[in-house]
Amino acid sequence: MAENCKILIIGGTGYIGKFIVEMSAKSAHPTFALIRESTASDPAKAQLFEAFRKAGVTILHGDLYDHESLVKAIKQVEVVISTVGDAQLADQVKIIAAIKEAGTVKRFFPSEFGNDVDRDHAVEPAKTAFGIKAQIRRAVEAEGIPYTYVSSNFCAGKFLSNLSQPGATVPPRDKVVILGDGNPKAIFNTEEDIATFTIKAVEDPRTLNKILYIRSSSNIYSFNDLVSLWEKKIGKTLERVYVPEEQVLKNIQEAPVPVNMMLAIGHSVFVKGDHTNFEIDRSIAVVASELYPHVPCTTVDKYLNQFAGESSHSSSK
Repeated sequence: MAENCKILIIGGTGYIGKFIVEMSAKSAHPTFALIRESTASDPAKAQLFEAFRKAGVTILHGDLYDHESLVKAIKQVEVVISTVGDAQLADQVKIIAAIKEAGTVKRFFPSEFGNDVDRDHAVEPAKTAFGIKAQIRRAVEAEGIPYTYVSSNFCAGKFLSNLSQPGATVPPRDKVVILGDGNPKAIFNTEEDIATFTIKAVEDPRTLNKILYIRSSSNIYSFNDLVSLWEKKIGKTLERVYVPEEQVLKNIQEAPVPVNMMLAIGHSVFVKGDHTNFEIDRSIAVVASELYPHVPCTTVDKYLNQFAGESSHSSSK
């Protein structure tokens, strides 16, 4: 693949999308973001669009549901990265159809950025979301479109910044609720690192038609180990409340949206161990830290420091 291939990000104003747009531009790729007219005029997004423009990102007006605009945008690039949210996962078949028609795409990254959806034991509502992602994988493969699936596991901003306590914005300082027995190991990555490895993979032949696992050994922690690390940072022992699986399942059924989804993902990872309970199949997968050993990544240990400092500072006021 040519150096500095042109990249189109669909869903670039979303949670993980904005990091990937930024990293693509920073890595000197001609970067395009497909933006709906309604989003383009949203005052809440004005600052983000200004950052995109300053970074040299080309804004293309179009829509996932407007086939003509989709094909027109895709024809301008070699790589398409989808970062659409849960509500639009199934509609990625429209991207697949447009890619087939355009005939220019050398690599497609469907919206994954979480668990390996072919290796999970999720319950609803996560089961449906993971199932849709798996169906999109099969559709990509059936059409013979070159791909990379990014299995980035947990985004630190969502699951590490509050020690996976639903509704919390910072890690707890008194009591922590642990799903299951706290022993299965989970994997945490910063959004910036996920974006970095995704863009690294874009023109790497080793990642072609492979799952890319982002799972540095320094970022693999059981819930118990994570709490112990946090306790050491704040110099305080937390009350640990363990929730047995039967109760976790009941809580998922009774919780409102989106807490039920967060709990269901937590059940998959912290109770069933779906991040780490399988052997990596080297015939279909590669590991980012092995492909790019010199690329620094933020460790869980370092990431938590920002909260330990803030917490101790604010509590002393």
